[in-house]
Amino acid sequence: ALLLGARHVVGVDTDPQALEASRENARRNDVDDARLDLYLPGHDPDTQADIMLANILAQPLISLAPRLAKLTRPGGDLVLSGILSNQAREVMDAYEPWFVMDEPEQKEDWIRLTGRRKDG
Repeated sequence: ALLLGARHVVGVDTDPQALEASRENARRNDVDDARLDLYLPGHDPDTQADIMLANILAQPLISLAPRLAKLTRPGGDLVLSGILSNQAREVMDAYEPWFVMDEPEQKEDWIRLTGRRKDG
């Protein structure tokens, strides 16, 4: 995201090795450490994001819907991936209370869902 123009990125992962891999990838790409904050769950800030991106399985996405909605500013964009085609409707239903969801985009058996956070 930083290489595509984001000013600041907050990343959260349950796997410390994934966080370290993200740090190393940032270093290899000459990304300023001050622009990238990485956290384990429970240590992340309660700030709202302009863009929320989650690439995890459907059940965790469903469970996290209220939290991800809270962390996305009104009018902010949502991108969800890691979803099998037969799980798309259930994931969309979990996010529709907070987001206006777009039509799913499919590549082979995988779905990407996008949406925009409703105001208020």
